[in-house]
Amino acid sequence: MLSAVCIGETMAMLTPDQPVPLHLATSLHFGVGGAESNVAMGLAAMGLESHWVGRVGRDGFGTRILDELRGHGVGVSGVEVDPELPTGLYVKVPAQESDPDGGSSVLYYRQGSAASAMGPATLANPAVARLLEHAALIHLSGITAALSEGCRELTEAILAAPRQGRLISFDVNWRAALWAGQDRSVLRRLANLADVVLVGKDEAEHAFGTTDEAELRRLLPDPSVLVVKNDATSAIALLRDGSREEVAALSVDVLEPVGAGDSFAAGYLSGRRFGLDQKASLRRGHVAAACTLTVHGDRGPLPDAGELAAILDSTDAQWAAIHVSGGHFSTRKRSVAP
Repeated sequence: MLSAVCIGETMAMLTPDQPVPLHLATSLHFGVGGAESNVAMGLAAMGLESHWVGRVGRDGFGTRILDELRGHGVGVSGVEVDPELPTGLYVKVPAQESDPDGGSSVLYYRQGSAASAMGPATLANPAVARLLEHAALIHLSGITAALSEGCRELTEAILAAPRQGRLISFDVNWRAALWAGQDRSVLRRLANLADVVLVGKDEAEHAFGTTDEAELRRLLPDPSVLVVKNDATSAIALLRDGSREEVAALSVDVLEPVGAGDSFAAGYLSGRRFGLDQKASLRRGHVAAACTLTVHGDRGPLPDAGELAAILDSTDAQWAAIHVSGGHFSTRKRSVAP
């Protein structure tokens, strides 16, 4: 089975049980979240042998993270448990019905976390070295590079290493708070070392100063493909040879947008590792993102294998007619599944 390794920080996540302002909440839901581990879980659901590499504290939050990942079929043999530094934490404040345009917000408590102590020495861990040696896909993000100098050095060391048949992907995952006061040109340099770069069109403006496709490819000339996620409109694959593939997003009744980008990455990257072309891989990304957009958590369950195959094999007209609500894929006339 093809193996994938995702490297980064996973944090404990708290959010009010009810859609109320944080200061009015009487109870909080306890979950876990992190861009790279979200992708790892998505890749496992998409049929790859998936592993997450990172660091957690020797605390209840860290234990919960490891249990959660194991429960989703993700290997954690490359995770280090720090006896002193804590597991990172974030609080997700849901959007309020009284302010439908406000959206959800996130509060981070990750400075000095166990994951921020990652560095090139992480690669000397025998368990991590074995995972990377046998991986068909290694997934990184700009979040990790912004956590600390050591994390940045770790990210660059992996990106600069010989490929030996491996595909290395890099999701920009722009986080303004993490890059405040830092040299953003580092993000561009790291992204240009990857084989596949994923970036939201809105992120591209902040990270690279442009949303123009030609300019983005000029700024990032070396990756074999640059995938631009154009929010609810489409996803575009810009190949190094100048070719372009665009696939429209599905019509979705959005419940919560958090995590959809990670689900898209898992869908797209799994398609590429399974040898699918750009169009089919982009469709897999859209399907995975749509499933997450219709749930409150960071990941939504995928359709069963038969329905997924029918959706991915649909004609362009059938694809355009698909609507997703509550995790159910349908058209105006009939279910997509045969």
